[in-house]
Amino acid sequence: MKLILDKKHGNRIEFLAKSFDTTMANMLRRYSTSRVPVMAIEEVVFYDNTSAFWDEYIAHRLGLMPLLTPEHTPESADVLFSLDAEGPKTIYASDLVSVDKDITMAKGNIVVATLGPNQHLRLEAKAVLGTGRKHAKYQAGLVGYGAKDSDVTFVVESFFQMEPADVLLRGCDVIEHDIEIIEEALGKKSEKKKKAPKEKASKKKAKEEPEEKTEEAEEKSSKKKAKEEPSEAEDKKE
Repeated sequence: MKLILDKKHGNRIEFLAKSFDTTMANMLRRYSTSRVPVMAIEEVVFYDNTSAFWDEYIAHRLGLMPLLTPEHTPESADVLFSLDAEGPKTIYASDLVSVDKDITMAKGNIVVATLGPNQHLRLEAKAVLGTGRKHAKYQAGLVGYGAKDSDVTFVVESFFQMEPADVLLRGCDVIEHDIEIIEEALGKKSEKKKKAPKEKASKKKAKEEPEEKTEEAEEKSSKKKAKEEPSEAEDKKE
């Protein structure tokens, strides 16, 4: 298999996979769009809302706004966003303050609401980790492909939570994780776990080798010294 990057623009990439099976392409597409974990706002608590928009409308809008999701974000991740704004003002996504500097609004120029004079909006929103299988707001992006003979052309578009290439890479990680679960269920250990001890053994052997060489050198040196000592005694006698 050979990958050739064709186009890259913003949150979209296109590449060609030569000698690639369409069943594998479909699995990669499905995993990348529905199984990659993404952060999104799940709950919103309103303390004051005198805007022209009702609470449910704003909460739904906040839930669909993309959040930056770092790799290996724990499943128990729970990030709080806060907002306190007074009109006249246009509220943007960048106005929401996150308690985690790594998990913030991915697109700060998205409009949340417009406040008129003397209108006030104060709220707290909680973001959690989820997948596209639960709700579309947890979807990392879109993946499509077209096949011709044994070549497959992929088109990947992220929703700004991560780079488009990461959508596929994290999808591959989830596939690998599921394969390991199946192997364990069938009583077969992962090959990665078997290789680890060998690597440690080879490192240990490499450390021991210099010590063995040192011992041999000392033994040779002592023998050489023993040969030289009698000759010195003979010289003195003469």
